[in-house]
Amino acid sequence: MSESKGGDLRVILADPLLPDGIETLRAAPGLAVEDHTESDREALRSALEGASALIVRSRTKVTPDLIESADRLRVVGRAGVGVDNIDIPAATRRGIAVLNAPAANTQSTAELAFALLLAAARRITEADASIRAGEWRRKELRGIQLSGKTLGVIGLGRIGAEVVWRARAFGMRVVAHDPFVSADRASDLGVELASLDELLPACHAITLHVPLSEENRGFIGRKELAAMRQGSILVNAARGGLVDEAALAEALGSGHLGAAGLDVFETEPLPADSPLRDAPQLVFSPHLGASTYEAQRQVSRQIAISVRDALVDGDYSAALNAPFEAEDRDGAGPIMDLGYRLGRLLAGLEDAPPSRIDVRYGGPRDGVLGPLAASVAVGFLERRVDPPLNVVNALSIAAERGLEIVRVRTQAVGDYTNYVELSAASGRARGRGRSRGGRGMVVGGAHNGSRIETRVGRVG
Repeated sequence: MSESKGGDLRVILADPLLPDGIETLRAAPGLAVEDHTESDREALRSALEGASALIVRSRTKVTPDLIESADRLRVVGRAGVGVDNIDIPAATRRGIAVLNAPAANTQSTAELAFALLLAAARRITEADASIRAGEWRRKELRGIQLSGKTLGVIGLGRIGAEVVWRARAFGMRVVAHDPFVSADRASDLGVELASLDELLPACHAITLHVPLSEENRGFIGRKELAAMRQGSILVNAARGGLVDEAALAEALGSGHLGAAGLDVFETEPLPADSPLRDAPQLVFSPHLGASTYEAQRQVSRQIAISVRDALVDGDYSAALNAPFEAEDRDGAGPIMDLGYRLGRLLAGLEDAPPSRIDVRYGGPRDGVLGPLAASVAVGFLERRVDPPLNVVNALSIAAERGLEIVRVRTQAVGDYTNYVELSAASGRARGRGRSRGGRGMVVGGAHNGSRIETRVGRVG
């Protein structure tokens, strides 16, 4: 259905958007919204000819061939968090900004994780089923109270932090594991940081809030389950695949684990032959983390605002792959690549998460520190955070984790054309230059033509 007027920028809805988002787009000057939620693939491809924006949920796959058919597309908006249905490299190659709504479902997902914890602790689903069966099993269905217990939170991103606040309101002690959260951030949240080996046996309940990658698939396996406290509870409302499901079923069946709550699964829908289906003391929900009206309303409004701002105002600050201003990024690729490499190097050398990284640049380019600092953040945080990470959002994610990245323009070093130095330290940063709050690492590098040179040292 087309509502385009001559000269308007066309926004194509491939998947449903709530009225709040649609009205936000329609109220913007020069935008025309077209509903193609019932269109087949070929009709959608035709509709994208001459369109400026495409908004999708998880159903529509934005593949290279679909992108190629969109000759004037400037924006792809994902009404949600995950963007695995969008070919971001293909979009980037075409200069198409990819937007999502990363914070819109934070509250709802945190609430569901805590609901699973409560239901598992108090055996709510089992109690409900017993009453429906005509039983009254008060003595057998005795649970545990959360007040005074220790909750282990693995991953202190947006959702993990919200779970922390709820746990503290219930009178729980919170221990957290997140190698890329500083002691200052943990202190602000009122949690104690611990290694995974320390956390597993110390907690009455553990909840997961980390991204899934090939490196951490089966993150909680037989070894980790065996290390957990006898009778403890495991909750996963983060990503399917983080937990070895067969091992979890065994741990519940043996009585080593007291209960578990799962919203996500390695294969969805959950297969009929999954060992989890016969496991005792297990609370299920079918991936409902973002399934509240409020979350979906916020998702719709947030993506509509981001698309509107990009098309009407030229504001691409919310884009996952947005470039910096032309005058800052033009020719800065080698320097940004150097910053990324040094950030990765620094991440591998740090034995404790720093609270501050100073990014020093010595060279002739003005305006390069912004892209450089973002590239350093990407290298340092890569594969450690849940939201998609790139130069657009890396600095804000670093700030959320209590990591301050300071930009310092300095004199050129020796004969190097472009010299970059990173210094990291823990503790609150004061004054200029390096933090005075503890020991840390320093890495440096120079880019001269095709050659990169690096050095490593320790400060403090």
